[in-house]
Amino acid sequence: MSVATTPTLRQRLRDYHRIDEEQIVEELIARARFTHSEQQGIRQRATPLVQNVRDSRLKTGGIDAFLATYDLSSREGVVLMCLAEALLRIPDAETVDRLIRDKIGSTEWQKRLGASHSTFVNAGTWALMLTGRIVNLDTADRKLSGTLRRLVARTGEPVIRQAVITAMRILGRQFVMGRNIHEALERARNAEKAGYRHSYDMLGESARTSADALRYFDSYSKAIAAIGDSAAGRPPFIAPSISIKLSALHPRYEVANEDRVRRELLPAIKALAVRAKARNIGLTIDAEEADRLEMSLDLIEALATDHELVGWNGLGLAVQAYQKRALPVIDWLADIAHRGQRRLLVRLCKGAYWDAEIKLAQERGLSDYPVFTRKVASDVSYLACARRLFADPQAFYPAFATHNAHTLAAVAEIAISAGGSDEWEYQRLHGMGEELYDQIVGKDKLGRACRVYAPVGSHEDLLAYLVRRLLENGANSSFVNRIADADLPIDALIADPVEKLAALAVKRQSRIPLPRELFGAERSNSEGLDMNDKATLEDLRSAIKQSARVSYLAAPLIAGKQGSGASSRPVCSPANQRDVVGKVIEASTADVNAALAAAQAAFPAWEATPASSRAAALERAADAMQERLPELVALIVREGGRIQGDAVSEVREAIDFCRYYAAQAKEKFSAAIELPGPTGERNSLSLHGRGVFVCISPWN
Repeated sequence: MSVATTPTLRQRLRDYHRIDEEQIVEELIARARFTHSEQQGIRQRATPLVQNVRDSRLKTGGIDAFLATYDLSSREGVVLMCLAEALLRIPDAETVDRLIRDKIGSTEWQKRLGASHSTFVNAGTWALMLTGRIVNLDTADRKLSGTLRRLVARTGEPVIRQAVITAMRILGRQFVMGRNIHEALERARNAEKAGYRHSYDMLGESARTSADALRYFDSYSKAIAAIGDSAAGRPPFIAPSISIKLSALHPRYEVANEDRVRRELLPAIKALAVRAKARNIGLTIDAEEADRLEMSLDLIEALATDHELVGWNGLGLAVQAYQKRALPVIDWLADIAHRGQRRLLVRLCKGAYWDAEIKLAQERGLSDYPVFTRKVASDVSYLACARRLFADPQAFYPAFATHNAHTLAAVAEIAISAGGSDEWEYQRLHGMGEELYDQIVGKDKLGRACRVYAPVGSHEDLLAYLVRRLLENGANSSFVNRIADADLPIDALIADPVEKLAALAVKRQSRIPLPRELFGAERSNSEGLDMNDKATLEDLRSAIKQSARVSYLAAPLIAGKQGSGASSRPVCSPANQRDVVGKVIEASTADVNAALAAAQAAFPAWEATPASSRAAALERAADAMQERLPELVALIVREGGRIQGDAVSEVREAIDFCRYYAAQAKEKFSAAIELPGPTGERNSLSLHGRGVFVCISPWN
């Protein structure tokens, strides 16, 4: 296989970051499309898997039964998410109690009781019903004595709070393998005997402080030692492994601090990798938000080519198929693996941050999204990536993370078409997909290995993970959600996503507008800067340097001419008093009077100017600011001492205000509004200017 040079591969990866979806989808369809024989094999594998899952899911419980009972689009499902968010984000007990009183007390938990055969679901319903009854005692049951009402009013909410926390601990056991690594390893023994493997992850979100990072490092180090002790000499691809999150190991894991991150984070990751090598276990780097991908690849390249890690095939990473860059990432990793003469474990997943990626791109006013807007496109990308991984067994040990029966069956068929290698595995999340994979794992089953992604930690660290999992799998398009719908035919559930995507005339989701089209026909969204793109940051730094060569003058402008003003004074940067940004001339009393007189004289003509022409002036101002955004950002950074991201937001806000008021002017001032005429008269309402006003604005 001919391999492109690394710089070329890296540039291709960047080119695909926010590529037009229509442009890339056809390539994915061509690379993922199944032969007729493969389609038949997939259908024959997937159909009994789905039927058996449906037959067993409510008996065994778990997340599948939970989602079947509490659809996240239902009232109760929303309340559960509110409670999880409350415990996650609200620091004081009083506010938690008020939310519980408001939300739990208004739901109908009793209707759910006994509706499920799952002990897990019924246990949760009993607890929720109990708290619901307590909350409603004061209002729903007027016959209770005043003493009881006062007792509940005095003690009810703290009791409820403890009940909810207890319920979340029960949920925690469902989703978390153990409170610590030793408990998790002990709990995993029976599953290992059945044929499962495990990859342990220390629960928690990104580090906010250096102390957080040190705590996570210590947690990972202890886990590596314990996992190594339990590996019993098995090779990395078979032994239990550890998954680490780079953002947990550094409080400023962001592109703007790339040099510092490489200087401080790389030694920490390498230390963990060296310990994993000494124990001969696998270490997989989890995928995170798209902004951090390239930075993580730089760190992985450094590890993969480090001489101290030569001879160890335990290094791995996750690749998210919902990113448009997924295939270029795999091509780049293949080059790294061949150059480092190692085999990388690649966990292929679909991705868990879709909602956030879409929202962030819209908020930032970026050119396009880093992820596909249709789930079916992510499914096709996953299949194309699977073929690519199987095509290079010297570079990759593939691991396919999925809870989708069609994807599971498709991967098996792709493996056969690629030569039938046994050196690959499935992966699933702890607490999810048991009914599906219990049909796969084990000598008396299909005999295929599956590794369980097993979070470890206390319930206090669970909630962010739990919310993400429920949002991801509770979505209407999720396979986990759809398989619970008994009215959905199996053929529809296991339909070929490649053919489905190919049949769509428009490949991108029309209901998700591009960031610049967020406000529809009314107005354009302001365009921002991708502050996590190296080239963009370099251009912005150049603009700031160029700004330093310009001497700016701020002075009154009256009827197109500079006012008389007083003498000028220098303006220095608050961040560096030696940086003289320019000079300012304050308006004099004469300037104020001249401005008022000019405005009074211009008012009649301005009032007679069509609304469209007045709006066009605002739109031209917005366009001019948009065109000179880097220069304006540089000026704000120097004059106001703002950080670059805040300066970008300030300019974008000004652009948005101009366009918003232009749109309002065209709507409100263009034509009179006809009002009802009850007795036959003609009534109309039109808006007109009231005259000249003086507005003294605050400095900010």
